Amino acid sequence: MSFITVGTDSAGDDIKIHYQDVGTGAPVVLIHGWPLSGSMWDYQLAELPKHNLRVIAYDRRGFGHSSKPWDGYEYDTLADDLKILLETLDLQEVTLVGFSMGGGEVARYMRRHGGTRVAKVAFISAVTPYLLQTDDNPEGVDQAVFDEILTNLQQDRAAFLQTFGKQFYGVNLLSHPVSQAHLDGDFARAYVASHKATLDCAQAFATTDFRQDLSYINVPTLIIHGDADKTVPIESSGELTAQALPHAEYLVYEGAPHGLYFTEKDRFNQDLIAFVQNSVGSPTPEPAGSTTLY
Repeated sequence: MSFITVGTDSAGDDIKIHYQDVGTGAPVVLIHGWPLSGSMWDYQLAELPKHNLRVIAYDRRGFGHSSKPWDGYEYDTLADDLKILLETLDLQEVTLVGFSMGGGEVARYMRRHGGTRVAKVAFISAVTPYLLQTDDNPEGVDQAVFDEILTNLQQDRAAFLQTFGKQFYGVNLLSHPVSQAHLDGDFARAYVASHKATLDCAQAFATTDFRQDLSYINVPTLIIHGDADKTVPIESSGELTAQALPHAEYLVYEGAPHGLYFTEKDRFNQDLIAFVQNSVGSPTPEPAGSTTLY
C-alpha cells in the first residue's frame, strides 16, 4: 500500500495518509465522503483510467487505512493534508472531485491554498456552501438533525451506520437501488474509521461555512446533485452552490439519491470523464453555465 506523511501526532508519531494511484494521463484526485473511505470510488478507479486519466483516491485522516490521530478533523487541517498529497505526488493541472464532505475540502483548499496545482473542480452531492440553518442561511438544515446524528453515533455507532447507509442510497420499502451486500461493504468501510474522527468530521461538515471559500474558485467547475438526496438535500446544497458559481456546469440527476456515484455510476462516470477531458464550466462571464435535468 502507498502512503504519504502529512505531519506528526501529539506522541510524535507520523500521520500517514493512504492513497491509491492508478492510470496515466491528466490527474484526477477523488475525495471521499463521510463516513466512508477512498475505496468508495471503486467503480471510478476501475473506469476512469481507461480514458487516459491518472486517478488518485485517498483515505482522509481517521478513515480507511490512514492514520487515526486524536485531532485534526477540521477543514483547515484536512485541506492542508490535501495540499501535501498534491505536492508529494507532484501533481499539476489537477481536477479535484469532492463528494459530500469532500466538497468542503475542495472549497477550503481553493481558498486556503489559492487553488495551486488545480485546473478544475467538481462538487458531487457536496455539503457546500453551508449546511447549517442560520438566520442568514434559512435554506440550511436544522441543528436538531445534526444533534441527533451525533447522539446516535455516541450511543451505538454500528447501528447508526447501518441505518444511515440505507438513507445514503435511498433504500426503502419500495426502492432497493443497491444490494444488501453493497450496504454491508459500506458498513465495513465506515466501521474501521476512528470513532473520534467520525464524530469530529460530522461536526465539521455540519457547521463549516464555505460561502466565502466558493468565491475563490476561478477554474472550470462541475456540480452534480441528485434531487432525491435525503442526506444532503439539494435545496440546502447543490442549488445554492450553483447560485454561488453561476458559470459552473450544473447537472441535476432526477430521482437520484446521495450516493449517486454508485447508483448512477455509468452516467456519473461519463459526465465526469467529459468534464475532465473538455473545457466546460468556464468561470468567465461568457458563456453562462447550464442546468441539465436527466
